[in-house]
Amino acid sequence: MSKGTNISQAYLTTMSKQSTGDEDTTLPAVYDLASGCTLDDIDDDERYRGTVNGVVDYGVFVDVSDSVSGLVHSSNLTGDHGVGDTLVVELDEVRPNGDVGFQEIQLDSYEARTVGPGNRVTAADIGESAGESVHVEGRVVQVNQTGGPTVFQLRAEGGVLPCAAFEEAGVRAFPEVEHGDIVRATGTVESRADHAQLEAEHITTLTGSAAEEVRERLETDRAELIEPAAVEPLVDWAVLERLRDDLADVTRQVCGALLDGRPVKMRHHADGDGLCASVPLQYALEQFVEETWLDPDAGRHLLERLPSKAPYYELEDVTRDLNYALENRARHGQRLPLFLMLDNGSTEEDTPAYRHLAHYDVPVLVLDHHHPDPEALAGLVEAHVNPYLYGEDYRVTTGMMCVEVARMIAPGLTEELRHVPAVAGLSDRSEADAMSAYLELAGEAGYDRTDLEDVSEALDYATHWLRYNDGRELIYDVLGVNCDDPERHAAVVALLADGAARDVEQQLDGALEHVTHEQLDNDAQLYRIDVENHAKRFTYPAPGKTTGAVHDRKVAETGDPVITIGYGPDFAVLRSDGVRLDIPEMVEQLQEEFPGAGVSGGGHLVVGSIRFVPGQREAVVDALVEKMADAELDADLGSAAVVPDDV
Repeated sequence: MSKGTNISQAYLTTMSKQSTGDEDTTLPAVYDLASGCTLDDIDDDERYRGTVNGVVDYGVFVDVSDSVSGLVHSSNLTGDHGVGDTLVVELDEVRPNGDVGFQEIQLDSYEARTVGPGNRVTAADIGESAGESVHVEGRVVQVNQTGGPTVFQLRAEGGVLPCAAFEEAGVRAFPEVEHGDIVRATGTVESRADHAQLEAEHITTLTGSAAEEVRERLETDRAELIEPAAVEPLVDWAVLERLRDDLADVTRQVCGALLDGRPVKMRHHADGDGLCASVPLQYALEQFVEETWLDPDAGRHLLERLPSKAPYYELEDVTRDLNYALENRARHGQRLPLFLMLDNGSTEEDTPAYRHLAHYDVPVLVLDHHHPDPEALAGLVEAHVNPYLYGEDYRVTTGMMCVEVARMIAPGLTEELRHVPAVAGLSDRSEADAMSAYLELAGEAGYDRTDLEDVSEALDYATHWLRYNDGRELIYDVLGVNCDDPERHAAVVALLADGAARDVEQQLDGALEHVTHEQLDNDAQLYRIDVENHAKRFTYPAPGKTTGAVHDRKVAETGDPVITIGYGPDFAVLRSDGVRLDIPEMVEQLQEEFPGAGVSGGGHLVVGSIRFVPGQREAVVDALVEKMADAELDADLGSAAVVPDDV
């Protein structure tokens, strides 16, 4: 009868096969028991390596672990052995008094395996073994030295579990174990208030076939954990079907990074669509981390949402982000992050920042709907999902795409997120065919169009005052995501939306008196406003938002094709309705015509911003107006959405 039944099935059945010609040679497995193993870890008919610790007339005594010794009787020996010799043995008998007998097995060759004490547990079932001696096999994805123990985060099947090892207070335990190692940890399962962890007595680095077996199990498990949920899009829209595969790939990459202990930093444009893209993803990824990381303290440091005032990745932002990541690696052994660019990141203006990251192990994924420059981004980003690359345009907002990604990660959030794409569309004034379906879906969730517009304005207002702070709890309340008090949500939205409307009106009261007007050769109405000198600075609304408010007022008054330019010493913000402006192309033309003007910029086809050196403002703006006068009118074109309010 088997004395023990705790060796994992993988160890009992796996052999190493070597092929020579047409003949397979099978090497039998011989197990090394870890020091904490007991007699319960030994099975009949399995072979173990033992070390001779004593020689007597009637045989030799061998140790097969720190706590298991036994006699190999001379009748069961096949050779002569001295103290310290290694031999392969098999369990012969366990006497009623507890004495153990082994017999020697002669093998010409074999494959050595190591077994930990007790049952092998995983992240999925460790909580069921509180107080028991067990072993865990996995990959080290984090090493955190506290003032007391060293905490190893081990990626095992089912997720990531904490393994605490104590040498002495503040001293690194098992210094030979490094990030990325495949290990076997043995010890006792302790139950904490909100999670279970392994109190490790031994951690051994695995190599060879033993490590490869663990890797294979982890890869199979990883593929299952990061596989996107098979959810149908919220609305019946062909473009979402075309985007689905690439959105699913982004889902796998982001979830896989978190599972491997790589932090994820979400850089998003600090406007309504950027928030409708990043907040649902933050919410969904928080759930993913909660489900896969047993230690809640470790998981909290894996996600960060970072608002960007500009609709591109500025050098100031990337320098700060990279320095922070390098400090975390040096001080805490944390991996460098994956950057997820949302509602920005598609243009040539982003490439200087990406080149900074290219010198480090920092993957970049882009989900955006600004007019892209895929050639400029080639080789700098791991993934680039943009509706322009699928024959669509900016009317497919980033928020619409990201809600689908969030549902692939956490399908249970669907009810809480069903109104968010409509907020994203109204924030960016999308006139996509699917907007009516999104508005209807939001109506089923209790939001009419006025409610959604108020949420959009409230998001913009709150984000303006938050500056670079993500304002997690406030923004969740405003967007109505992960909000446990609907009345508070409505009250906060009303307060912020009213504040935004009041401040816009106050800004317009002064600015409209200084708006100039002319009719272009193509019969479009052109309005200009010097927002540097005729609008309040450092308050709400910012220059981009002020330009948009002026534009909307003029569209309402005239009903004609309208272009509005808001300019300062070194920038111009552009808005148009009913005029086919290709702002990215205009920027390229201006760069060629004025090589010393430092022209840069971009945006969508009919809305964007341009920068230049102050001394060339008049020449650049005049040339820009000439190009606008040659643009084709299209009364059905409508207004685009994202107005850069940071310039």
